[in-house]
Amino acid sequence: MNTYSAPSSATKRFALHTEEFAADPHRAYRQMRETYGAIAPVELSPGVPATLIIGHALAVEILHDPERFPADPRVWQQGVDPGCPILPMIGYRANALRSAGREHARYRASNKDALDQVSLHQLGATVARIARQAINRFAHTGEVDLLAAFVKPVVLDSISAEMGAPPELAMPIGQSMAKVFEGIDAAAANDLLMRSLNALIELKRVRPGQDITTRLLNHHARLTSEELAEQCVTLFGAGYEPLKNLIANTQLRMLTDQQFGGTVASGTLTVREAMDEALFTDPPMANYCLSYPPAPVNINGYVLSAHEPVVISMAAANNDPALGDPKLRLGNRAHLAFSAGPHACPAQDASQVIARTALDELIDALTDLELAVPADAIRWRPGPFHRALHSLPVRFTPIAPLPEH
Repeated sequence: MNTYSAPSSATKRFALHTEEFAADPHRAYRQMRETYGAIAPVELSPGVPATLIIGHALAVEILHDPERFPADPRVWQQGVDPGCPILPMIGYRANALRSAGREHARYRASNKDALDQVSLHQLGATVARIARQAINRFAHTGEVDLLAAFVKPVVLDSISAEMGAPPELAMPIGQSMAKVFEGIDAAAANDLLMRSLNALIELKRVRPGQDITTRLLNHHARLTSEELAEQCVTLFGAGYEPLKNLIANTQLRMLTDQQFGGTVASGTLTVREAMDEALFTDPPMANYCLSYPPAPVNINGYVLSAHEPVVISMAAANNDPALGDPKLRLGNRAHLAFSAGPHACPAQDASQVIARTALDELIDALTDLELAVPADAIRWRPGPFHRALHSLPVRFTPIAPLPEH
């Protein structure tokens, strides 16, 4: 049995919210592992302590144990400043991410039933069209920030199409979720997010369609207006930021990793393989899947405090040395990027279709993409939860417009 060193109250916690951590989180994970083993004391935001799980086996155990590790934060939240910048990310919401027991089962069923009716084939065709339209807006330039000009609009338009959201509602939803993830004016951003989602729901009451929002409205769970909006936070808002990161992080890996550089476009390695490697190394949600033990929990000799957040580090767990040589994992999809257990992401199939289709269209159209800056000049957005680029500047040979249909 493994044993882990329990930090004392005087132990300095690793801060996950700093620019320094964002610049090189894997160095921090190595330091945590050397000092503590599979469990490390961290700070999610100034004055917000938590326990980070960085061992793969332990992460899987916790993710499959909702009785001891429920995702309902309401007791913890009673002692938190309402102005805490990360509260919109980890505080209580009436949705499947932030609930437990029967409440969680009800919300998850509504989410899954609405998602199960998405045609992945039709989704792929929609994303391909949206991607070509985005490429045509900059194809003549020869240099562009792919994150701003391609990734963001493709993801926003693709999710909007499935949710039935017009541009005037989709845009503020995307902008507000970015601020919520980063903890920038989070309370105001969350207010804008909820107003926009409530407006979308009211629109679908009047003009129902073949979309996820309408299916949630008509679901037999009979969700209240508040619950409907919170399900949309999960399916629309929370889907937007991670999916952006998945596409951008995969493209960065293809541009910088010798294992993929110059081979994906030629077909030697597939976009799916590059995406799997990004999901292992730099998953879009690096540290998340929070739980709040209702009582002290003894995990292999380490006592976790009651009601203090327990955070799963998908990034660190995926790269646990106990899993063996990472060079041998090509084609391995046993990562935790989409979580596991009862809170596993129900939208992972749709998310991967969007990401893979967008990347396929991009590298088919622009076959000589390369970074426009040195790799060490690429910067990452700070934040305790996501692994997100500031920008992705590239250059390429200009091309003629692509057919969009």
